[in-house]
Parts: sequence; structure tokens; C-alpha cells
Amino acid sequence: MMTIGGASPAIALRFFLPPEHLRPFVTTLYHLEISGGGEDDAVEDWLHPEWANLRLIPDRTIEAGTGDGPLERVPRAVMAGPTSVTTHFRARKGRSWGIGFLPLGWVRLIGAPANAYADRYADVETDPALERLRKLCACVLDGDGDLVAERDAMVGELDALLADPAAGEGAREARLLRIEEAITDPRFHSVTELAQTLGMSTRTMERFCSRVFGFGPQLLLRRQRFVRSLAKFMLDPSLKWIDTLDTHYHDQAHFVRDFRRFMIMSPSEYASLPHPVLMAAAHARAAIAGEAMQVLHKSSRPLGGE
Repeated sequence: MMTIGGASPAIALRFFLPPEHLRPFVTTLYHLEISGGGEDDAVEDWLHPEWANLRLIPDRTIEAGTGDGPLERVPRAVMAGPTSVTTHFRARKGRSWGIGFLPLGWVRLIGAPANAYADRYADVETDPALERLRKLCACVLDGDGDLVAERDAMVGELDALLADPAAGEGAREARLLRIEEAITDPRFHSVTELAQTLGMSTRTMERFCSRVFGFGPQLLLRRQRFVRSLAKFMLDPSLKWIDTLDTHYHDQAHFVRDFRRFMIMSPSEYASLPHPVLMAAAHARAAIAGEAMQVLHKSSRPLGGE
């Protein structure tokens, strides 16, 4: 558990790894609690691009906006689709749960095209495509605040929801895992290289990636190199930006262009802002999962030899 106190409000953040058999679908479950301070006090931060996340906020104590959009009160059960820009958020006193989904988890649990939910969030309680998630949400929204009981209840529901692929989906899931493995492999930096390695046309890969990952392969590769660089800074903010650069950046100017694309600000502007939640999250996630950020998680292979 990572706790930041002293100045109010205080932040307590805890990450949980799912059971081994759920790790191809789920990165982590995590619990955030903001306490202390006055009723109007809040913590503010800017979330990096990531895969989809389900967030459960019983008292609706979080406001968020994608990119440079306005902050709005987030529904108590919200599915944040895969993102290619920062999410600016402000959290007041209260608690929330989150579940991070890998692309295979999205495909098996939701099935709707990921690009239809990219860079936006949806209310689970009103979106028909998210109806299957409502029993999962009830583990927290109808719970009594017992952290362990809520976590175990969510794991039980995930077990049931993610048990088996739909008929005929095995081949598509195997293809998804192969592409995801290549996209998250730091050796690859071009779509042509990916397509040749995977034996796919670039057009086929573009369509497939957009549907199951939310974005085309070129943007996904850019996102990976950017997040690999940002993760180094979040784990050690004493580093100079030049020392965090992924090997696929030609120079610092190249990195700055990506930074503005994904975070809607310059690296120096970002470094000058407080990051009370995301700094704690990077360290807590790395301690339990070995990676500082969700898109850096490596998917395990669940498909029996695929």
C-alpha cells in the first residue's frame, strides 16, 4: 500500500494482482482512498494513456475530463475506454475501486468495438453494451466498505464473466495476443516491421487493431514508446528528460512532440505540476506487478498452446 500524508488531504492507494488465471485479462485491481482535509479539498492529477479501466466510485467524488476537455462529475460506475490522451481528474474525500483490463479482457467481457469507446468514458448503469458488468459493479456499489470482501467478490465475478471465449472466438483471441505481444515488445517500432513479423497486411492489421485495441498500430507503437519513457520519470523524477528517452526516439524534440500529443502539455509543464496519485501509483504498481504503468504489463498466454 502507498500512502501520502502530512499535508491534507491524505492519499492511500493499494494495488492487488488478480489470480494467475485472470492475468491474461486483468492487469490489477486497485483501491484509492482520499481522507482528511476539508469538504472542498481535492487532489488533482493527470493520468497517462492506458488500456480500458472499470472504475467504481460509490459517492461520485471524482471529476474527470479527457485531453483538454472540461472536468465533469464521473458516474459511480464508469468504463473508461482505451486512451491515447491524458485524463485530467480531481478527487475529493472518498474511496474508489478500479479494475484494469488488458485487450483480451475487453474482447471477452464486453465485445463491443474498442474504438467506439476510445478516449471517452461510459456509464455502466445506462449503457446497454456494458450490462454484463453490472453484477461486478454491485460488489462495491452494494458493499459495506470491507476492502478484502469487495476485492474477493470482484475476483469471483471476474472468474464467472471471463471463464470461456464465445464460440468460434478462439482464433481471433490468439491473433489478438500475438499482435499485443508484438506491439508491447520494445524491439518493434514500425507497422511494416510488425506486419512482416506477424504475416499480416498493414490494412488488415489496421482494421484489427482499431477494433480490439481502440487505435491503429502506429499510434499504439507511439503510445508504448512514450509510456516507457514517462514511466522512468515517474519512478525517478530526479532524472533529466533526456535520460528517460526510449531508444526509438531520434532526439529530445521527437519526444517533446509525442509528449504534447499524449499529455496536452510540454514535459517541463508536466514536471512542474504535483502528481500525488500517479507518482504513488507508479511505485505501488511497480512493487507488486513489476511495471509502473498499465500498458507496460505483459499479457500471459491462456489459450492452451496458442
